[in-house]
Amino acid sequence: MPQRPNFLVILADDLGFSDIGAFGGEIATPNLDALANNGLRLTDFHTAPTCSPTRSMLLTGTDHHIAGIGTMAEALTPDLIGKPGYEGHLNDRVVALPELLREAGYQTLMSGKWHLGLTAELAPHARGFERSFSLLPGAANHYGFEPTYDEQTPGLLKSTPALYIEDDQFIDQLPKDFYSSDAFGDKLLQYLKERDQTRPFFAYLPFSAPHWPLQAPADVVEKYRGRYDAGPEVLRLERLEKLKALGLIEADVEPHPLIELNTQWDALSDEQRQISARAMEVYAAMVERMDWNIGRVVDYLRQQGQLDNTFILFMSDNGAEGALLEAFPKFGPQLMTYLNQHYDNSLDNIGRANSYVWYGPSWAQVATAPSRLFKAFTTEGGIRVPALVHYPQLPLKGQISHGFGTVMDITPTILDLAGVRHPGKQWRGKPVAALRGKSWLGFLSGETAQVHDEHTVTGWELFGRRAIRQGQWKAVFIPGPVGPATWQLYDLGSDPGEIHDLALSQPDKLNLLIEHWQKYVDETGVILSESPFQPD
Repeated sequence: MPQRPNFLVILADDLGFSDIGAFGGEIATPNLDALANNGLRLTDFHTAPTCSPTRSMLLTGTDHHIAGIGTMAEALTPDLIGKPGYEGHLNDRVVALPELLREAGYQTLMSGKWHLGLTAELAPHARGFERSFSLLPGAANHYGFEPTYDEQTPGLLKSTPALYIEDDQFIDQLPKDFYSSDAFGDKLLQYLKERDQTRPFFAYLPFSAPHWPLQAPADVVEKYRGRYDAGPEVLRLERLEKLKALGLIEADVEPHPLIELNTQWDALSDEQRQISARAMEVYAAMVERMDWNIGRVVDYLRQQGQLDNTFILFMSDNGAEGALLEAFPKFGPQLMTYLNQHYDNSLDNIGRANSYVWYGPSWAQVATAPSRLFKAFTTEGGIRVPALVHYPQLPLKGQISHGFGTVMDITPTILDLAGVRHPGKQWRGKPVAALRGKSWLGFLSGETAQVHDEHTVTGWELFGRRAIRQGQWKAVFIPGPVGPATWQLYDLGSDPGEIHDLALSQPDKLNLLIEHWQKYVDETGVILSESPFQPD
């Protein structure tokens, strides 16, 4: 009997399309670059617009509206609470990938961010992970620093406590030298060293970096001192040229214009530019440190003689984070006042444990270019992410795929490689959702030219923002104030930047896609609701 493959699925949190070196970035990511250059890079791979919906799709192979994260738990409004698919956690209508793999004899290990339930009964150990160390909420201080919370604490900070759990036991006190990416790397290495060597493993390493608050070790930040002083537009053009040189985008691509949601770089004061550039320096350091931890895990697998038999997938969970958090009423109008009272966001302290910053829409659009917008939008900037596959058992070295893919394809692909059948519509005597994704095995092995043909229809919805795609045609509906609140139509084959709206010139195509959209709503249970995350 041939040896069954191991699996290592690595997830970055809010990483932009061109942040790592192998995807055009200037950030030092030698370990990911090595995996990419010896594997397959995917340029048209798609997720949900934000983190928890994507994670639910990754681990189930179906749509997040079916899996229980119809909207983020933090965004549940009264009209959604109690509705099927809007439980705010991974529900019982789906069977999770680790549940199936564990049942099939795999040792299932996780170290990282969960974001699919906040109680022990909803934690990773309850959904098939034999060993797990996880951050349960959607974000937290990367050093575990927590000021005293009171009635004045903004909702943003109340919803992102440093809540960690190992297996079924909550962790009361984090070590003094705790840093999230290092801790996740340490714990997965521990689990791998302690594992049952007679069984193959499925390891899940979902980092919480580089999600805000932007924090990183000072020595790594120092490497980027001054690198971003010229501002976002200069870096954006630099990365676009590198993407073209790498063959990841077409040489004649028309990038979506930079959407200025806050003040232009030249209009900022010297101090404002320094603070903004420093935030980007810290962001870069977070990405580099994540890569360093990935390298430690890969090196261990190599030393153990397991690397060649391990299918490695790396991806981001959504587009780069471009939110202006200070503009969201949901997070509390007193957010900036509170941060000024309890944190030190002075220039020299940005990136430390007691600082709390984010980098905003201009830097985010550096990372999502040539696409439109960023995280939380159903435009390509929010849902098209970097992804790579490394698996020496298949002929992937140095390849680039421009074919469409979706995060829902991951579960069927891993099950196929493991020789495990999805139970279909029933598991352990209860009904479960069928797979909506499609296995990549035929494509990866060279038997088929593509995973999804031009007839494949894929839908997206979050916060009332909608999209439907068939082949290269995509219809998008973005409510105001950022969007026009009407359906727009784009031919992604010739217009990947979603710049030229063809809704008026191609009404029949648009109407067909809207029919597909309605079918998607019917199949997945989408409930359109006004987002609590709309800025003022």
